[in-house]
Parts: sequence; C-alpha cells; structure tokens
Amino acid sequence: MTSVDQFTAAVIASAAPYTELDEYYVHNRILGLVGDDNPVEAVDDQLTSLNDALVQTAINNGKIDDTPSDKEILADQLMDLVTPLPSTLNQTFWNKYQTSPQTATDYFFQLSKANDYIKTRAIAKNVVFPAKTDFGDLEITINLSKPEKDPKAIAAARNQPQDGYPLCQLCMENEGYLGRLGYPARSNHRIIRLTLGGETWGFQYSPYAYFNEHSIFLDRVHRPMVINRQTFSNLLEIVKQFPHYFVGSNADLPIVGGSMLTHEHYQGGRHDFPMMKAPIARKIDVGVTNVEAGIVKWPMSTIRLSSTDQVALLDAATKIHNIWMTYSDESVDVRAYTDGERHHTTTPIARKVGDQYVIDLVLRDNQTSAEFPDGIFHPHQDVQHIKKENIGLIEVMGRAILPARLKTELHEVEQYLLGQANDMATMHQTWADEIKAQNKITADNVTEIVQREVGNVFARVLADAGVFKWDDAGEAAFDRFVTTVNAD
Repeated sequence: MTSVDQFTAAVIASAAPYTELDEYYVHNRILGLVGDDNPVEAVDDQLTSLNDALVQTAINNGKIDDTPSDKEILADQLMDLVTPLPSTLNQTFWNKYQTSPQTATDYFFQLSKANDYIKTRAIAKNVVFPAKTDFGDLEITINLSKPEKDPKAIAAARNQPQDGYPLCQLCMENEGYLGRLGYPARSNHRIIRLTLGGETWGFQYSPYAYFNEHSIFLDRVHRPMVINRQTFSNLLEIVKQFPHYFVGSNADLPIVGGSMLTHEHYQGGRHDFPMMKAPIARKIDVGVTNVEAGIVKWPMSTIRLSSTDQVALLDAATKIHNIWMTYSDESVDVRAYTDGERHHTTTPIARKVGDQYVIDLVLRDNQTSAEFPDGIFHPHQDVQHIKKENIGLIEVMGRAILPARLKTELHEVEQYLLGQANDMATMHQTWADEIKAQNKITADNVTEIVQREVGNVFARVLADAGVFKWDDAGEAAFDRFVTTVNAD
C-alpha cells in the first residue's frame, strides 16, 4: 500500500464522518491535495508519519512550496479528514461527559493528539528539569517546541491589518481556518462549547502545551481581559464542571499579564504546580464567614482562600481584589495609581481539593521606575540573562518557560566552567563567575550545578515579581494589607 492508500484507510477507520462507501471519495480528496505522482513512502504506519510522507509527496509534485507555512497548512488539511465535524465532536464530548467529566476530556485530549493538533513531537523537544529551592521544587522548561518563524511569515504578520479575519488566534473563528502566510493553520482545530455566566465560551487544548492537558477556555466574544467578580465566578464554574482540572487567569495589565490581553481567556489542565504544593505560612482573617484564608509560603505574594461555599469564596476573592486595586504602601514601593494610571490587579487560580473550592489570589503591580524600567515587580536586570519576559500565569505557579536560546547558551556556560573552549554570551559572564567561585566543578557535576543555579535564578525572578518580600519589612507590609482587608 502507498502512503495515500494507508492514509485513506486511516480516515475511513477514524471517528470522522466517513464510511467504507466514502473510500474512493476520500482517496481522491487526498490525491487532489498532494498530487497523483511521485508518492513518498512513510517511515512507519503512524498517522503523523503518513502525513509527513503525503506533505513531501505534495512538494515533489509541485502542489506546495517547501516552506514552513505551506507544509503546516497542508498537514492540517490532511489531518482535518480524520477529525470529526465540530457538531459531531461536541455531541460525542457531552455524551461522554454523562459518564464522567474525565471520560469526556480524555476523549477530546486523545483526539487532539491523534490528529496532531497538539504537537506532541515538537513538545517532546523541550528541556525539562526540576530545581530544589527554598520554596520547594520549581519546574524549569526550556521551550523548544514552537518552530522558528519563516522570515516571510514574520513580514506577512506585520503587514496584516489589525481588523483581519480571524481577529486573533483565540477567536472561535479559528476553528477549521485554513491558515495563511504569517498566521497558523487550524483546519484540524476543534472547540468544545460550554456556558459560563449565561454566555457561550469555548474549551480547547493548547497546540504547544506547557504542561499536561494544557487547556484554554475562551470567550465567544473578542473582548479584552478583565479580572473581576465574574472572572472568579467563571473560574469556579469551570472547576465545578471539570473538577479534575485547575484553571487560572493571567492578570489583565501589561508587564504582569500574559502575552494576549486582547481576548478574554483562561488556562487550565491536569497538573499539580509547585505553588499548589506550597504550604500556608500563616493563617489570616479576611472578614468573610465560612472562608479559610492564609498567606502561602511562596515567593510571589499569594493569599489562599478555601471553602465549600462558592458564594462566600466569591465574596472573599472579590473583596481582596477590589481592596488591592486601590491599595498603596509607599514604604514598600506599592502604589495603586501614578498619574491616574492603574497598576494593581490579581492573578487568580481555582481548583477543587476534595469538597473544598480553592482560589489562590496572587497580588500584582505593574509599576516601572528609573531604576527598574522593565518593572519594579518584574525580573530585574541582573536575572534577565535567563528570563526577561512577563511573568504570566504558568510562571506564577512555579513552572519556568525559558527561551529556546538557553539550550545552546547554557552548554557554552558549562564549557566555560570546565575551562574548555567556549562561545559563552557576555551577559552570562558575571553569573558564571559566581558559579565557578562557589562550586568545585567537574565534568560529572557541571550540568547538575548549572541546572540548580538556573532554578535559583528563577526563584529570584519570582521573588522580584512579589509585591511583599519575605523579609521583615515585606511581611509587616503584607500584614498591614490583610488588616485593611479584614477591617473593610
């Protein structure tokens, strides 16, 4: 059998809307995409390998150019053939939900991997290792999964009108979108519909997942991120519907927010982040009955709220958030406003623990200053050789998403530490000299030492982002804020 025949058989055998009576039709659909001549044989019978062979066949036949954009668009068109229609998928998902929420998400997750919407082969390239710190074991990842962008695609994206279609990569209009130069292919993309707060939302998986079952919950309407009582209500409703998932929201301000603030969305999944394992350092009273509260032993300033009473939990989270929005303490550089510009918001994370609903509320401040032009509560200049980007939801919870450049750069640091020929970046020099001075380095331990020190830098990054530091002044300031909350 040729790769075309094998892929045809896979389509007929899949959950897509085809039967044996559709065999010739499907076969000819595939030939129309890849051409009739020069068939390339697959390395094995895996669906992704068959897809690779068909894409190469299309290149050999002149159907597409050998460019990342053209290959991605065709690959997703082919995988669309093995993917159920959105209506069919939604019906199957909610039918399986009647068995259990996990049965439904297991089905959707496995499908999203099988049809290569979740790029499992690319994700496997990421470098992942734990790092022991004073705040527990942090998770370090060097993100190698997202492919390098084609220069032509970068130029096309820059010239794309801001009111184009789809408006952004989180819009529901991406479902089934062919893609174009500078904009990702989404032919095999599917979204589960659900209702939050009486409005339609979508649930999908992240193509380049940063953790297990990395999910995105997105508003049907393209509107900016916002953190308010409705946000907390939506998060609790999601974990009520999917109690085996956590869900959280990036902050809604630049610097402390995520990379996409123009479309309301949350992220969730099945993963126990380091912050979730962090203990309560001391219990506090936030003045709301039936809610337990405490300050979490975590580098970022976090209040943990728990209750079986969702309304009481909403009251507590909303109260803390609203007070923080206008709270200032000049003694620790905390200012809610400067020149009329708002600086305060929160990063909320919700989950279920037994019969308890839990919200971790992280206090955020996006001020800048002459000393810290990138942000007072942002990675400071001396750690930006490792991490300069915004500290978003995933980093807040203790999983570093570090740039791909570090895979090569850290190898060069190791060579330097071993006294071998190297091309170490100048920005790592001070850090590397400190490591060398504090450790006896050998070929056997150099990687372990460098990884440990990367973890320590990430812990510092999180501490930089914490508004109340873990020192006497910071803890006293945190207590003053709690007193204000309790008294309100």
